[in-house]
Amino acid sequence: MKELLEFLGLLAVIQGVMGLVHEFTDWNVGLVQRVGFLDGYEVYASVALLALGGALFAATESRKSG
Repeated sequence: MKELLEFLGLLAVIQGVMGLVHEFTDWNVGLVQRVGFLDGYEVYASVALLALGGALFAATESRKSG
């Protein structure tokens, strides 16, 4: 379970960073800009993904190993 949370946290952080890179450099990377209902809110969604990734890493650290 701990590895799954770490993987999901890493995925969320990577997608958040890639969404911000897309917004500020117009590189065509990440999944955030491809989701239709987020049109116009890509920066907010990317920051939310970064926060989610941080929360998942914190949850991973708080779990007991085993």
